[in-house]
Amino acid sequence: MASNVPDDLLFTSHDEWVRQEKGDIVAVGITDFAQDALGEIVHVEVPEVGDEIEAEAAVCEVESVKAVAELYAPVSGEIVAVNEDLDDEPEAINKNPYGSWIFKVKMSDPDELDNLLDAAAYQQKLEDGD
Repeated sequence: MASNVPDDLLFTSHDEWVRQEKGDIVAVGITDFAQDALGEIVHVEVPEVGDEIEAEAAVCEVESVKAVAELYAPVSGEIVAVNEDLDDEPEAINKNPYGSWIFKVKMSDPDELDNLLDAAAYQQKLEDGD
């Protein structure tokens, strides 16, 4: 199964992507595989700026015409930004999943990035059907 998996991102086993930005800030979104599985996205429930989150904890939801999917925090830290454009255009995630971040986190422990999958490992997970 071929899927769009950019080499410059990290991934979770829950199909979120993580892009390291300046310093200890990361942007988080859902993968091409996840948006394709969900179908047409109609609503994104973003977290609140200032929320403290724990790695692996449910943070927000993405709702499609088919299902509601929980998004899990890839790292622990504080929400420093949310993509408010998704209020008016949630389908932007379908059109450009890697260009449509959902929230940004100031990491409390950057070493948690070591727990994430690189592009090759994530592609292997998809091929294995995990």
